Amino acid sequence: MFTNVIVKKPCHSMIDGITTANLGKPNYELALKQHAAYIQALKACGVNVTVLEADEAYPDSCFVEDTAVLTRKFALITNPGAPSRKGEVAAMVPVIKQFYGEDQIEYIKAPGTLEGGDVMMVGDHFYIGISARTNKEGAQQFIAALEKHGMSGEMVPLYTILHLKTGLSYIENKNLLISGEFLENPTFSKFNHIEVAEGEEYGANCIWVNGKVLVPAGYPQTQKAIEALGYEVLVVDTSEYRKVDGGLSCLSLRF
Repeated sequence: MFTNVIVKKPCHSMIDGITTANLGKPNYELALKQHAAYIQALKACGVNVTVLEADEAYPDSCFVEDTAVLTRKFALITNPGAPSRKGEVAAMVPVIKQFYGEDQIEYIKAPGTLEGGDVMMVGDHFYIGISARTNKEGAQQFIAALEKHGMSGEMVPLYTILHLKTGLSYIENKNLLISGEFLENPTFSKFNHIEVAEGEEYGANCIWVNGKVLVPAGYPQTQKAIEALGYEVLVVDTSEYRKVDGGLSCLSLRF
């Protein structure tokens, strides 16, 4: 169960954020409205939401998930693989220190890189995507930190997608939303697969929060499959964030 969530308001410069989506520039006013609705959905899950002010210096800074991994035992401060995003971490450290003591904070150090979007938590075990943003050195540092705190992790090579959680979402109870290159990956054979329909791949990025599942708007087959498992679904529109390679999980740190 989660108690706290950290989010950061999108800055106007988000319209110039990093993207591979080729969907045009985001509508900033609509992005603000969508972010406010996202916060309300999180609050409906019974968590306390810390809302940070926008930072125009960093177009992608609303995607706070990439700056840290917050576990039940310790916080990991990341080192983003995208050079333009490294400064986002410095602003997040004092916020994390409001929730974790100094002896509970670990850091990824260069040449290691790691972004939170490449980390999927399953209890006290963590899957770490090796991607264009997260390298083996960063993953090894994270695994060492996990083991130090009595937890575990393993690496998962990525081939076609940006982040691990672009194509996977663990929604508890051994249920795993899965798509694309992961469908035949034996690493995930022990889970109950909820295969994301072709054309709805963006819908693979959902988040479980205290028994409810936040699902992006516009992916009805994915939503129906999750509801069929008995989950209460909260639909949240993230159309403007998709234009800059962002999904539901990217917009928050949940712990």
